[in-house]
Amino acid sequence: MPFVSKAVGVPLAKVAAKVMVGRTLKELGLTEQRIPQHISVKEAVLPFNKFADSIVYLGPEMKSTGEVMGIAASFGNAFAKSQLAAGGELPTGGAVFISVNDNDKFRIIPIARDFVELGFKLVGTEGTRRSLLACGIDCGLVYKVGKGDPTLLDLIRRGEVQLIINTPLGKLSRSHEYQIGQLAIAHNVPYITTLSGASAAVRGIMSIKYQMLDTRCLQDYHRNLG
Repeated sequence: MPFVSKAVGVPLAKVAAKVMVGRTLKELGLTEQRIPQHISVKEAVLPFNKFADSIVYLGPEMKSTGEVMGIAASFGNAFAKSQLAAGGELPTGGAVFISVNDNDKFRIIPIARDFVELGFKLVGTEGTRRSLLACGIDCGLVYKVGKGDPTLLDLIRRGEVQLIINTPLGKLSRSHEYQIGQLAIAHNVPYITTLSGASAAVRGIMSIKYQMLDTRCLQDYHRNLG
């Protein structure tokens, strides 16, 4: 409720309390839905870097210690702002590691192409790399943990990867994800575990790279709502 209240410029909790004691929406001047022209993105603040043994994979438990809000005219801008505010700045160059499960191999293709167009180098595990190469997308080979060299852990330690996209499936993959996640946190490398997150990251990076971010006060956005 606090997030939506800020997004639409209406103190919803206060309005609800007044309605509960008998006031009508007409009396409160709220007879029409307020539809903002801007996009608002909420991001959880997850302090994994404060705890050395944290498991980066999220479950049903509450792990956030707060939240931030990014607002802009477009989704890419709003998402980029939310990441900056949460302390997870998106990279604008370097290498992106991609390793996705079989269910995601088709859907990762357009995302991978976007990264290439933005000037990133791609590296991936054998199965993902094969899928990308089959679609004409250049991708370097990185071995899975225990299968050869170099592994993603090696690249993280050497500072040779700036963004990780990993959608594991199965107990063994989860075990490897915990190792990778902890090392990524230690080296401040953004770690994404869903394709929706990867797609959002691409749009956010576009906004940062092409200098489309702007700064406005919250009251200006509310004023445009009428």
